[in-house]
Amino acid sequence: MPRRVLSGRVTSDKMDKTVTVLVDRRVIHPLYKKFIRRSKKYAAHDELNECKVGDTVRIEECKPISKRKTWTVTVRNGAPLGAAGAESGAQA
Repeated sequence: MPRRVLSGRVTSDKMDKTVTVLVDRRVIHPLYKKFIRRSKKYAAHDELNECKVGDTVRIEECKPISKRKTWTVTVRNGAPLGAAGAESGAQA
């Protein structure tokens, strides 16, 4: 079964190796047929503590890491995680 992938914005990076990601989605109201915004916060694993508040990230479903954490951050601001560190290491 394929893993779910969601996109959202980092709202908190205060925890060690964990970020809180706010995922917005638009759903249509069943009676009024108007689009409304629904949002949900997910705790996602960030192994290298690279993500900062305001970053746009892509999170992917994974096996449970802790009680609340079943997602990992895969892409930050359009670049795969660890890419910034690898590029600066190659230049030096």
